[in-house]
Amino acid sequence: MTRVHTLSVRQGFSYVLVAAIAWGTGGAAGALLTRTGDLGPAAVSFWRFTIGAALLVVVGLLGRFRPRAGRIGWRDAAVAGPLMAVCQVAYFASIAETGVALATMITMGATPVLVALGGRVFLREPLGRAEAIAIALSVAGLLLMTGGDGTFSLWGVAWALLSAVSYAATTLLARASSGDPYGRAVGGFSVGALCLLPVAAVSGLVPSQADVPVLAYLGAVPTALAYALFFAGLTRVGATTASVVVLLEPLVAAVIGIAALGERPALGQVAGGALLLASVVVLARAQVGGRAR
Repeated sequence: MTRVHTLSVRQGFSYVLVAAIAWGTGGAAGALLTRTGDLGPAAVSFWRFTIGAALLVVVGLLGRFRPRAGRIGWRDAAVAGPLMAVCQVAYFASIAETGVALATMITMGATPVLVALGGRVFLREPLGRAEAIAIALSVAGLLLMTGGDGTFSLWGVAWALLSAVSYAATTLLARASSGDPYGRAVGGFSVGALCLLPVAAVSGLVPSQADVPVLAYLGAVPTALAYALFFAGLTRVGATTASVVVLLEPLVAAVIGIAALGERPALGQVAGGALLLASVVVLARAQVGGRAR
């Protein structure tokens, strides 16, 4: 794996882009697990974090990343782990209250705005023209993609906003930290899994045989790989830029739904996907051209 300090801005942007695509495939995996009904949201998140942490440790032992004293960065993990756990559980709780469309629209639509404001206030990151245009395009695209389906619920909105705040805080913390991205991911998953364990144990923790391959994929690709790349990319890419790029996640999930599940998108959803892609293109040109941090 590439050492973090040798990353260019273009490589960092590519890492965040691949992480967003990997996260998009996690929606299909989660849908498969939901259909079986054997595991609740907390249990799925627990296994996702546990498998992700274990795989990263194995990769570290076999590859170029070797654990060293202080590498994990447990101070960062003590904050990032609970934030990651809250983000997952709050999102699932919002889905239960309002449905997937509205929960996704609020959570992912609010995140880049929160990150932009937090980056400006806490990290002194400038909000340039490219970032402002990208935020506007991405939020508009997400609104078109999700449509108006779903049942409005104050609790559902509150859960979605809590998920967005948690995710934004995780992004800003990772951007501000000088710690190792590999250790941050391992520590965050480990602490997050410990936070979720009591809830998961009450709701049912043992997966069925059919769930095991899906959980393995969920822990490997949308978790271990995606978060490791995302945290590494944040060392070279601004928090606001990263928060907009990861909005490709629902677009990738929609493409999988069309290709694998036979779903047929409406014209507005196609237009929304085009706006999301346009927002990423705007940021990519700005990043590579050196006009945005």
